[in-house]
Amino acid sequence: MAKMIFVNLPVKNLDKSIEFFEAVGYSFNPQFTDETASCMVISDTIFAMLLTEARFADFTKKPIADATASTEVITALSADSRAEVDELVDKAIAAGAGAVNDPMDLGFMYSRSFQDLDGHQWEYVWMDQAAMAEQAQS
Repeated sequence: MAKMIFVNLPVKNLDKSIEFFEAVGYSFNPQFTDETASCMVISDTIFAMLLTEARFADFTKKPIADATASTEVITALSADSRAEVDELVDKAIAAGAGAVNDPMDLGFMYSRSFQDLDGHQWEYVWMDQAAMAEQAQS
C-alpha cells in the first residue's frame, strides 16, 4: 500500500478556504467534510485537512501559529511542467493569494510560491529529471 500524507492546516474561515482552493483547481472529499473540517484532495496519496482553528486546537496543546506573522511550514508540491507551476500559482494569486518569493529558475528546476488566505506558504516545483541526472554525473 502506498504511503499517504495528511497535512492538517488551521483556517480562520473554512468556507472561504474551500472556495480559494477550488479556484486553484483542487477538489474536496465530502466524506471527510463538515462544518469544522474539509479534506482537500491533492493527489491519490496527498491530502490537506483544512480545519477551523477551534477544531485544529483539539489536536494540539500548543498555541496555533499565526502563519501571517511567521512561517510554520512550507508545503512544497511537484508539478509536471514549468507551465503547470505558473498555472497553479497564477490561479492562486487570482483567487486572493499573495506572492511570497520571486520565482526560482535554476534551469533544471523551477519553482514559485504563494501565501494562502491564512498565510500558509505553498510552493510548486518542477524538476527536469534528465538534467538533474546529468548534473549529478558531472
